[in-house]
Amino acid sequence: MSYPKDIFSRMYSRDNEAQLLYPKDESPCIGEETQYEELVQTNLFNVMLNRRSQRKFENKAVEDRKIEMILAAADTAPTAGGFQGFEIFHVKNPEIKIKLVDAANKQPYVNAPLVLVFCMNSERVKMNFPPDILKKFSLQDATLAAAYSQLAAHALGLSSIWIGMINEDKVMKALGTNLVPATILCLGYPQKMLQPKPKRSLIELIHTI
Repeated sequence: MSYPKDIFSRMYSRDNEAQLLYPKDESPCIGEETQYEELVQTNLFNVMLNRRSQRKFENKAVEDRKIEMILAAADTAPTAGGFQGFEIFHVKNPEIKIKLVDAANKQPYVNAPLVLVFCMNSERVKMNFPPDILKKFSLQDATLAAAYSQLAAHALGLSSIWIGMINEDKVMKALGTNLVPATILCLGYPQKMLQPKPKRSLIELIHTI
């Protein structure tokens, strides 16, 4: 794993194939080249407009290069003071996934092809504020990172579901950490791409004072 700029650079350059984090013996196929070209041209506003939560995933693994980009997107999220007061647990162990299903009110889709748990780490936030404020900062940091990952996943042709109904103690026990979870993000290839639901009118949503 490397820095976001190293991972994202693969979308823009073909000159350093030997330096890819996951080099292949054979030359990239046309499909892969086209995929990166499409990604480069992705319109952020279209991604936000068309993203939709998905609870049914194909039984198909998510490619390592896409996982890297999703995690790199999380690493670019804005955080309090730039201290990045959060940690991400990439859950691969099937037994831990089952424990997370139980910790998430037995929602079966938590056992997804790709499971990321975003936890708060207020100790990273080196700012002179009371502990409750630092905890709030780390919650916001983890939430923003998860949201960036969710948008990146959609841009990569994946779908996701945000899990907020969780038993924090059970999640912490399953992960073997003392860090409090903010959310579980479950991702994968959708069985069917759903249409986005209607949103509130901006006239109703925005309050000008």
